[in-house]
Amino acid sequence: MTDRGAKAALFDGFAEVAKALANGRRAELIELLAQGERHVEALASDIGQSVANTSFHLRVLANAGLVSTRRDGTRVYYRLASGRVGELWAALRDVAATHDARLDELAAAYLGDRSRFEPIGNDQLAARIAAGDVVVVDVRPPHEYAAGHIAGARSIPVEHLARRLADIPRDVEVVAYCRGPYCVMADDAVRLLQRRGRRARRLAGGFPEWQRDGLPVELPATVEVAR
Repeated sequence: MTDRGAKAALFDGFAEVAKALANGRRAELIELLAQGERHVEALASDIGQSVANTSFHLRVLANAGLVSTRRDGTRVYYRLASGRVGELWAALRDVAATHDARLDELAAAYLGDRSRFEPIGNDQLAARIAAGDVVVVDVRPPHEYAAGHIAGARSIPVEHLARRLADIPRDVEVVAYCRGPYCVMADDAVRLLQRRGRRARRLAGGFPEWQRDGLPVELPATVEVAR
């Protein structure tokens, strides 16, 4: 192979990873797997696809080296191949949001009006947690909380929040978080809390961003933290 051909083949190899992410459902799968490993049936339910379609998308991601698998009985569980995959997804998402003006309109259509929100950053929240003057609520599904969460956060899935308000002290501010900056669950939680007269904000990012910043997390003892 000529030098030109070898270089072309190398860069085509790089591009295969980008091609694996060039599908919205596969991008959704990466964001879901950034929360923890899942089996295909659960992933299919979350992205609104059939098990067959979801399995196809997962095979594409696996062939590109972005996800890995383990078998437990008859079920196959998927996880990100490493923490770098989550970083790649976050970088792609942030570049798109910065340089593609359409993303603002698309985000507004999905997330609604965020003008009344004042998000809180990771460092500021970490300082507030250390000071003990904030309640942090993880509004993701329980299995995502169990796979890893901000240290000290309470698990109150967004669909249970209205009936569990009594579990949250009235005299402190509440910070809700979920999967990332474009996760609607934290927005819905803050809107509900504000309607009920509570002081509430959402974390600007989500659990994966918090973990990547090296801030305190609680993980199950069996989880291997990708570096």
